[in-house]
Amino acid sequence: MRPRRSCLAVPGSSVKMLDKAQGLPADQVFLDLEDAVAPLAKPDARKNIVAALNDGDWGGKTRVVRVNDLTTPWTYRDVIEVVEGAGENLDCIMLPKVQSAAQVEWLDLTLTQIEKTMGLEVGRIGIEAQIENAAGLVNVDAIAAASPRIETIIFGPADFMASINMKSLVVGGLIPGYPGDPYHYILMRILMAARMHDLQAIDGPFLQIRDVDAFREVATRSAALGFDGKWVLHPGQIDAANEVYSPAQDDYDHAELILDAYEHYTSEAGGKLGAVMLGDEMIDEASRKMALVISAKGRAAGMSRTTSFTPPA
Repeated sequence: MRPRRSCLAVPGSSVKMLDKAQGLPADQVFLDLEDAVAPLAKPDARKNIVAALNDGDWGGKTRVVRVNDLTTPWTYRDVIEVVEGAGENLDCIMLPKVQSAAQVEWLDLTLTQIEKTMGLEVGRIGIEAQIENAAGLVNVDAIAAASPRIETIIFGPADFMASINMKSLVVGGLIPGYPGDPYHYILMRILMAARMHDLQAIDGPFLQIRDVDAFREVATRSAALGFDGKWVLHPGQIDAANEVYSPAQDDYDHAELILDAYEHYTSEAGGKLGAVMLGDEMIDEASRKMALVISAKGRAAGMSRTTSFTPPA
């Protein structure tokens, strides 16, 4: 899976921001045609995005374009102009406010038609589905299964809060007077659907962009559940996201140690053992599976281990 610890939003109407984003250390950039772009600016924003994808140096970042949602008159032109104009330099299309599997199926079919017409590899361009209202959450299992192109399920908190009449104006933050995390069920529901279909789960934005400590606190909650990354709206949030959604060095080292030790002890040379002690800890097949998760996150983040396993003499 592509690393998506930090997913940077870049308005397609700003050539300056499109240029600046290319040099920032985000894992993913999504060039926005939706909420960040005024209706009258959308046609020019499409052209800006095509030029940025074709001419820019994105340094290995995952390149995504968020089109408008299917209740608007702009979506089909967004998809056609962007994919026909820059399909070879595009990794995914993000579809916002997804409410049903049929909407994902429409995008899949449209992408296939464009790819065949333009001579592009059929199926290479992925889909990211954004859940932003009650209908989307209720149908999230079907949405996650709607296309083999789907790579991520994303939580869109602002529109979701409005759709369920949530009494708060702080997007993604805790609500004073509520004795828990009001987003826990939503995040877990998205996570379960994503993992059922081997997809990544991405948390949405935190709008108080200058309060990095608060961003880190919010991000830590979804990272603890198992989310793969979070949207960032400002360069100042990127380092925090990359850190929060990467394992701690000690955890990464320990995961790699478990994998090495388990491989040794289950081998002929190690005695063909299924459960052994590693220091004060018992490890077995379940331990290996847990370690694989941490190891994969660390490797995707480019981490290097600082310890090694030495089989006993």
